[in-house]
Parts: sequence; structure tokens; C-alpha cells
Amino acid sequence: MLLTIRRATPADAETLSRLCARTFTETFGHLYPPEDLQAFLEDAYAIDKQRAILAHPDYAVWLLERDGEAVGHAATGPCGLPHPDVAAGDGELKRLYVLRECQNGGWGARLFQTALDWLERDGPRTLWIGVWSENFGAQRFYARYGFEKAGEYLFPVGRVRDLEFILRRPPRAS
Repeated sequence: MLLTIRRATPADAETLSRLCARTFTETFGHLYPPEDLQAFLEDAYAIDKQRAILAHPDYAVWLLERDGEAVGHAATGPCGLPHPDVAAGDGELKRLYVLRECQNGGWGARLFQTALDWLERDGPRTLWIGVWSENFGAQRFYARYGFEKAGEYLFPVGRVRDLEFILRRPPRAS
């Protein structure tokens, strides 16, 4: 079994769309009424939206592949979280998911480090992450990289509103 990480391109939009829907559903699907989940997946992970993100120079997405099949992804870009301290130039880890069957092998950390390296390619800057308030494992993982809670907001999935924590890491000396 060969695992690799590569930067996704606009040609990967359909693969990314399917993977996003699969990983979100595997991780959080049990929390939502089926119609709310389906509407969210169709909107948030639409192929055209993924293609636009993949083509935009301010965003980057990486695919974790096992023998050529996408099993995880990380997405980054300018910070869009609703926090008053977000400034122009701040970066955000927008998504980090690895299919359950491929977790606990260190690949999530490698994928995350790849994303962090890209976000800080031009030097240190403030980084942000939104994480579900009850995803304690993710919160512990991000804390190991220096991210601390800076706020919270409600994340809509259909009629459901999830309490999300906003995590921030100030620029680190290079």
C-alpha cells in the first residue's frame, strides 16, 4: 500500500467533490437530518465550486492518495472565519479529512504539515482553523501545533447550527 500526497489541480474537481462528501458524511453525517445533510453536500462540495477553488491562486488543496485513490485531503486559503481579529493576509486551514480506514498512521499530520508549510511559504503569518466544538480529538491535534481557541460561531448545515470553535496561531519566528 503506497500512500502519497500531491497538490490537486482543477482536473481533480470531481474526485475532490466525491471525497469531500464522503469524508464529511463519514465524520459528521450522523448529526444531521438526511435532507439537511444532502442539501449541504450538494452545495458545499459541488464540482464547479471545487474546480473554482482548485484554479484560484490564493487557495491550495492536497490529496492523500493510497495506490492512486484519494483517501484524504487538506484545503487552505485566505481566512474567511467570522472573527474580528482576522486581517488581510491571514491564512486558514479550511478542511483536513482522512478516511477512517487510513487514520492513525501519521498521514493526517503529514497532510496538515504540508498545508501549514504552504500557508507560511512567504513567511510567518497568523493562521486560523474552525473546528466543531465537540471534536475533541481534532482540538487536541491542533493544540499540539500551537493553535488556541480565539472565538466561536455557528456553522449551518441545513436547519442545524453547529457550535464551532475558532482556533488561532499567531505568527511564529522563522
